[in-house]
Amino acid sequence: GAEVMFSVDCTKLKDYFLPGQREFDCIYFNFPHCGRKAGVVKNRELLARFFHSSAEVLAEEGEVHVALCNGQGGTPADQPRREWHNSWQIVAVAAGAGFILSDVHPFKAETIHGYKCTGYRSQDKSFCVEGALTHVFTRSTPLLCVTPVSCRIQLESQSVAFQVPQVLVDKMNRGFLQPNSSHPVRTVKEELTGGLSQAFPLQSTDSCLSLLHQDHLRGVCPSNIFWITLSPEDTPGTEELSHRLANAVLFSRVDFCQDTEKNLQEGCHSPRQFCLRPSLLPHAQAMLQAGAFLPGTLHVLSGPVFRQCRISPHSMPVFHEMLMVFAASRGTESSCIQMLVTNIKTTIHSLHQTGIKPNISLQEATSSETTEANDFAAFESQLSEIQYFICTDTDPPGSWVGIIRTSQELTSSEELVVVFVSLNLDLLAMLLCGISDWRMLWTWDTRFLRQFPRGELRLFRSFSLYPPSYVHDLSFWVPDGQQFDEVAFHTVARAVSGEMVVSIQLRDSFQQVGTGRSSLCFRLTFQSCDRALSHREAAELQLRLREEVCLHLGVTLR
Repeated sequence: GAEVMFSVDCTKLKDYFLPGQREFDCIYFNFPHCGRKAGVVKNRELLARFFHSSAEVLAEEGEVHVALCNGQGGTPADQPRREWHNSWQIVAVAAGAGFILSDVHPFKAETIHGYKCTGYRSQDKSFCVEGALTHVFTRSTPLLCVTPVSCRIQLESQSVAFQVPQVLVDKMNRGFLQPNSSHPVRTVKEELTGGLSQAFPLQSTDSCLSLLHQDHLRGVCPSNIFWITLSPEDTPGTEELSHRLANAVLFSRVDFCQDTEKNLQEGCHSPRQFCLRPSLLPHAQAMLQAGAFLPGTLHVLSGPVFRQCRISPHSMPVFHEMLMVFAASRGTESSCIQMLVTNIKTTIHSLHQTGIKPNISLQEATSSETTEANDFAAFESQLSEIQYFICTDTDPPGSWVGIIRTSQELTSSEELVVVFVSLNLDLLAMLLCGISDWRMLWTWDTRFLRQFPRGELRLFRSFSLYPPSYVHDLSFWVPDGQQFDEVAFHTVARAVSGEMVVSIQLRDSFQQVGTGRSSLCFRLTFQSCDRALSHREAAELQLRLREEVCLHLGVTLR
């Protein structure tokens, strides 16, 4: 009962179907080939034209199935795997048309009703399909076009606006912790809160704060902070986000600028320069000093925090922090901490749906090496002294998901010690759901949240397999007499690429004899975890990065 059409050009599919017939749920292409002894380059070109043609006639949630002989695809699923240059590079080719590889499985001709192999070159000679694979492609969400976004908040009696840092434009006000959210970060937070409430009197708060003027960030490296400038004037076309932005707590940069001379030296010309909060700890300390915490109660604060950091799979410019604060009698704080950590461990182990049961333990913060090995811990050590790390036994080994510190100065009673326990909810969600890349938590692709219906924690299955990566080098001269800010370089790379840079490595550095000029060469790897990224798009991002690095860091390209 099906309509059969002959002599269809796979690179011009829309020419054979009327507009109302161009919404195919599946397009199958078994063993494409240019014919005769065509090389890999010609067959890549055939696939590229086919994928572009398929994009014009495929339904929005349709699939493209391409069967290839063993080794042709060039993915890790091929056994044995060919060298990349000698394969058809099917995932990279499909990315050029906006497709991602969502599944790959063995090609089994016997399971396809009516399918018959016609033989090699139509001769009475069998066509070898042993080890052949079917590659299933789906549409990718488009690359984000990041445009400047201004936010307006009500600050006391004054309405003020600020421009969101470019690297955070797609991450502000996502509402992961809202009551109607099914995001795994919220599920982890709710499960932890529920487990703690059975052992402690508990008061939970989703942190909504106004501007703080206290000297909260003394000793913190300014390059780790997202600085913003508030303006009291009304800005036409400003995006109204006041009801959501309460979670983006602001701290005054005045805390760093104690006098006019220092203001000028550090570029702090106006008292209206602020930063997005890097931690909930300063807020908790301010509430303690104001007497807002109830004695004998475990207070839990949660919300997003923002930090400039180097690029790595576990270093996040924004994550959701859960901060627990309680007062213990002097001398009993160690046992209270152990009881709290045991409760956290028990709660996490009860989330057995994913089959992952990480071993959680306490590690004393006795070595400077531990803070230097992890951006999260290194920054926390700048806020105040750390007593313990909350560690896991998963990859990478010795990962920290939490920080514990104590203070005897923030309580009016000499018999009490205040304990602060900070957890990175994003890292915990990644750990429990088997998510290897923090960027996946922030994807706009609806296939992510569909895997966690009603907030259930499940083992995550990536919908973008074997994403292609592209390597580019960037060399430049550093301005004379200036210390190169590597964190700022990473932040520019994040912003320009839309988090498409997954690795930045220093490849070479040298000082020119005679002039003393310093040169650096970095190797950047571009790769997306959830979207199609083509070779052309990666090259365009590299060109934009070259321009922005010169503009923002004052370097001279080589």
